[in-house]
Amino acid sequence: MTSPASRLPASPLPGSPLPGSPLPDALPPDRYPLAVIGAGALGLHFAARLAEVMPVAVIARDDARAARLRAGVRVGDRSFAAEAFAADAPPPADWVIVLVKAGDTAAAAAIAERMQPLGVLSLQNGLTGDLLRAHCRAPRVDQGITTEGAYREATTEGERVQPSGAGETLLPPGFEPVAEMLMRAGLHARVEPDIARARLAKLLVNVAINPLAALHRVRNGALLEPPYRETLDALVREAWPVLHAAGLTLDLDAALARVHAVATATATNRASMLQDVLAGRRTEIDAITGALLRMAARHGLAVPAHEALYHAVKALEPDEALLSGSRPCTGT
Repeated sequence: MTSPASRLPASPLPGSPLPGSPLPDALPPDRYPLAVIGAGALGLHFAARLAEVMPVAVIARDDARAARLRAGVRVGDRSFAAEAFAADAPPPADWVIVLVKAGDTAAAAAIAERMQPLGVLSLQNGLTGDLLRAHCRAPRVDQGITTEGAYREATTEGERVQPSGAGETLLPPGFEPVAEMLMRAGLHARVEPDIARARLAKLLVNVAINPLAALHRVRNGALLEPPYRETLDALVREAWPVLHAAGLTLDLDAALARVHAVATATATNRASMLQDVLAGRRTEIDAITGALLRMAARHGLAVPAHEALYHAVKALEPDEALLSGSRPCTGT
């Protein structure tokens, strides 16, 4: 039986006209410097950028998805032929970035551990670091944050990933080599010493933007305009005391400004929760708004607007019975 690695296209070389295109005279590395688990929009956006400067392994849910990615997918205005593997046959890699949906964190952690990495970094929404560490015994396992945006769309030529606003990626101490790789690929990245507080600031953005965009099926920028702006700001004001009690250092005015800035920078983006609703998938509401509700309960604070929004989004999800045949790793 042919191994996944032997079916891969060659690694792209810097300066090639179409980064990610196959080079028939090259072989894949025995061990990748970096791998991305999760072949959804954001995972492919990161992988395509990184593949311009280094070999990158993309871990997809199964052989069929991996084969489609090896054949090529449009990412922005370029063709990207991924060095893709199925989740049950991941290659060794020095560093692993996890970009699957929050509900697939445990499965992704187990896959990452099999790759024998130096470190595993989550750039997922919500708070998934503890769950990742519980299922992965790599030397370094932690969660960073990113405000990069991307969404998938079907075109007459097939699947296309559309980047939708350059953001910033913050990494925990110990992940300096990954930050350097991201910067080499032209992404805005840095190590943040106080990553815990940065994660709370990202959660603030997520609990305000993602569920509201999903419920009303609008892009992020629309939330800054009537009739959504008043609700957006009310969600920030209600979440702020909870996150402040948990360690958020932004004052309320700065918190509002942070959410407005992200909505402006990602104005054309379809929030990940909106993409899930439109595709009829389970959302990440439990890892995002659910995390806020659990924090509020610990601190004895009421968040009725967020609780109502939580239940409204849950009502949009498919019946759990339809999800019972869960896959080992999504991020599709």
